[in-house]
Amino acid sequence: MQFQTPLVPARLIRRYKRFLADMVLEDGVEITAHCPNPGAMTGLVEPGARCWLERAATGRKLPFGWRVVELADGHMACVDTTLANRVVAEALAAGRVAGLEGLRDLRAEVALVPGTRVDFAATDADGRRVLIEVKSVTLRRDDWAAFPDSVTVRGTKHLRELAQAAQEGARAVMLYAMARTDAARLRVAADIDPAYARAFDAARAAGVEMRAQACAVTPQGITLGAPVTVDAQMQTPG
Repeated sequence: MQFQTPLVPARLIRRYKRFLADMVLEDGVEITAHCPNPGAMTGLVEPGARCWLERAATGRKLPFGWRVVELADGHMACVDTTLANRVVAEALAAGRVAGLEGLRDLRAEVALVPGTRVDFAATDADGRRVLIEVKSVTLRRDDWAAFPDSVTVRGTKHLRELAQAAQEGARAVMLYAMARTDAARLRVAADIDPAYARAFDAARAAGVEMRAQACAVTPQGITLGAPVTVDAQMQTPG
């Protein structure tokens, strides 16, 4: 996925009220950008961090949207969690998601039952229904990426829905898109959200496929990369 227009460099002053971030552009002008990330953004909001902003469409309240932040040692992270589905959709269509090559009838935002939707639905080569939910991973601890970075009732609900679908005979896939380039394996942050950890363990036991793939993140665009390891141990505390 390539950004439609060149991103604009800036430095972070502060992020606040979840969806706002004050920035200073290279010419010294201070602006407020939209921060499309409701999570804690631990490790991504250090004052002075070099950021990359996308100009907003005409008529938007804020002139820029925050897309990428530079990390230590030349690494990058995508802070815009809304982009993960676009990146995965492109990779699924091109057959670049491990274990999900050759899908047919790929559709996005598919209703399962009234009030419940899944990010993607398709049919695999064996004619089996495939349901895919996508999560963007931005938290890093030691050399592990971790999800979630804050309590996610919605994410726990998604795991339970995937578990139900797996028990009913569908291929249910939880796909974690690693939205930062400095971690090569993934585990659940059970101390942050124990309920999510329990739902993760239950879903995996029910047959949900837990997959994670790296992302190449640059100011030009984001591309889904190679598979990474998902912790095989039980995630539930205690």
